[in-house]
Amino acid sequence: MREVAFIKQNKEKWLEFEQSFLNKEKKSPDDIANLHIKIMNDLVYAQTYYPKSKVTKYLNKLAKKSFDYVYDAKRRDKNVILYFFFDKVPLLSYKYRKYFYLSFIVFFICFFIGLISTFNDETFARQILGNEYVDQTLQNIESGDAMAIYKGGSNWGTFIGIYDNNQRVGLNMFLSGLFIGIGTGVYVVYNAIMVAVFQAFFYQQNTLFDSLKGIWIHGTYEIFALIIEAGAGYIIGASILFPGTLKRLESFTKGIRNAFYIFISTIPFTLIAAFLEGYITRYANTMPVLLSFSIILFSLVSISYYYLVLPFQVANKYQLR
Repeated sequence: MREVAFIKQNKEKWLEFEQSFLNKEKKSPDDIANLHIKIMNDLVYAQTYYPKSKVTKYLNKLAKKSFDYVYDAKRRDKNVILYFFFDKVPLLSYKYRKYFYLSFIVFFICFFIGLISTFNDETFARQILGNEYVDQTLQNIESGDAMAIYKGGSNWGTFIGIYDNNQRVGLNMFLSGLFIGIGTGVYVVYNAIMVAVFQAFFYQQNTLFDSLKGIWIHGTYEIFALIIEAGAGYIIGASILFPGTLKRLESFTKGIRNAFYIFISTIPFTLIAAFLEGYITRYANTMPVLLSFSIILFSLVSISYYYLVLPFQVANKYQLR
């Protein structure tokens, strides 16, 4: 179809939306959603056949406005908390997904560096974990209970202490993004190496299975959440370094706000991880192996789905893909 014919065929629809936007006309959520889908279809067509045309730029702006309409309509139509966790955060996760991927890549690279270092340097574990922790764990292994260190203190006290520690680490990862993301990177490097050393140390002591069965009951949510929090820190750093078409202050304001929303979304997972460590991990050696790995698998699937799969589903619902 020639561009002139395309414009003539669809301009009434576009003008209808513009008029409703300018005049603040109230439309039902279904009407708004249908109009948004039509505009998105026109935009895709224009991008395909008239990529450098002014009509494509016009439709791109119109699509953004229609998306904002749909976004607001969906928000008003839902419980605020449900909207935040199942619409807003997934949409932000989709938008900033490359920073999550970056965080995972950096984490696993450093994880393997930690493994190699531990296997090639007998003193490396003590340098990272500390002499007191290593000596205590060795004593526990000799007594036949490699996970005994997780059984000290009360359930409630352990839960509160662990949550406080993990949340502070996550907050530091997030706020370190203010140092153009470098601070966040430093935290990721240290924590990834520490996790690797921890696992390599148990492997060297022939108790890897016990550590996997116990530690990852709570560690799955805990480590995954830290990686996402690091991704939020990278978002802040990128908003400072790469403002794009926005003014740097405007880019930073937008970046830190959206990164904070993502950080908030990790709090429930950090809470659950602390609960599992305080109330479940201490019983890992006595509970059935199938139950231990079922908890680990459920944790991995649920948090992976929330941050890596749901964002694409919600983006598809909002016609952003």
